[in-house]
Amino acid sequence: MFFRRARHDSLIGLPSLETARLAIAPLGPENAPALHRLTDDPAITGAVDFLATPFTLADAEALIASGRHGRDRFLGAWSREEAAPLIGVVGAHLRGEGAVEIGYWIAGRARGRGFGAEAVSATIDCLRRRFPRRVVVAECRPGNVASWGLLHKLGFRETGSEGHRPGRRQLVLEGT
Repeated sequence: MFFRRARHDSLIGLPSLETARLAIAPLGPENAPALHRLTDDPAITGAVDFLATPFTLADAEALIASGRHGRDRFLGAWSREEAAPLIGVVGAHLRGEGAVEIGYWIAGRARGRGFGAEAVSATIDCLRRRFPRRVVVAECRPGNVASWGLLHKLGFRETGSEGHRPGRRQLVLEGT
């Protein structure tokens, strides 16, 4: 017999979010072409270890489909100010019983404009409401100065532990 995971143990059903400048929503199959166009960028695939280079349409479809089990979910971020295509992705991943990990990537044309902080912050707020007993963690290469700075700006602090991915350090959001 099949049992659906309890809401507290699944990322299925994460709501769409709106910020001052962004519309953020779980990616669906219809978003695969936009995800492919955004992500097939060596600056992104070189920084995110689980992304293939080149990043194909089939890779985009598989990444979106990976959310069907509820342990991983990828949300797209679209600008509400411009008639812009997908400008960023925030990933949420349940880790064990006590943590939820976030990760993200932003299109080159949108970097340096605060979209990453806005999308990640809104997603964290949603995850904290949904999973109040889980800590929010992230992994980052210290040499990725922009991402490292964004995480610290949002309240993450290094744990002193190596991340699960090569060359990354684990950070935890203070106050979770």
